[in-house]
Amino acid sequence: MRYITFLTALLLLITAGNLPGQNDNSLVRKGNKQFKEGKFKEAEIDYRKAMELSPKSFKGEYNLGSSLYRQKNWEEAGRSYMNSANKMKTNDVAGKAAAYHNLGNSLLKAEKYDESVEAYKQSLRLNPADEDTRYNLSYAMRKLQQQQQQQQNKDQNKDDKQDNKDKQNQNQQQNQQNQQQDKQQEQKQQISKQDAERMLQALKNDEQKTIDKVKKQKAKPVQVQVEKDW
Repeated sequence: MRYITFLTALLLLITAGNLPGQNDNSLVRKGNKQFKEGKFKEAEIDYRKAMELSPKSFKGEYNLGSSLYRQKNWEEAGRSYMNSANKMKTNDVAGKAAAYHNLGNSLLKAEKYDESVEAYKQSLRLNPADEDTRYNLSYAMRKLQQQQQQQQNKDQNKDDKQDNKDKQNQNQQQNQQNQQQDKQQEQKQQISKQDAERMLQALKNDEQKTIDKVKKQKAKPVQVQVEKDW
């Protein structure tokens, strides 16, 4: 990814507007020296000291953003670039364009693609001829589309999982209902079987009574009528 280098932006800030007091300006120069030597944390400390002496210094704020950016502290770097743009004079178009460009870079690194796109657009409004910003805007828009597509796929997968879960719950409920119905039917069948057995036993009892009755009748002596003797 291409971006405006720190050195270009730094020279822009030094030549823009009136410089603040010597103390904070010397701290900024010290920070710049540390930065060029790759001592980004030390440079950050110097820039912060400069800002304590001159809170309205857009130069110290901007360079602080660059030192944070090189330390991959994208969130704080973005805030510093935004603050520096707000502190710059209205007619400092080039400085504001550079601040918004690097704000876009910070947001891009933080994967805040929608905000990054807006930062690059703002930079191009101030400096429409900047091809680096135009390139980065195109790149950020592609990343934003990919992010949105991934989110849609994620949401779709989530919906599919929920649908599957709902179906599983429905199937589980249906199985429970079927099991309950089967149990009830089995109970009915058991009751019917018991009734049938009782009826069968009752019939057997009646049949046995009938047999016993017949046997008793057969066992009684037969009375023979004696003929009268006239």
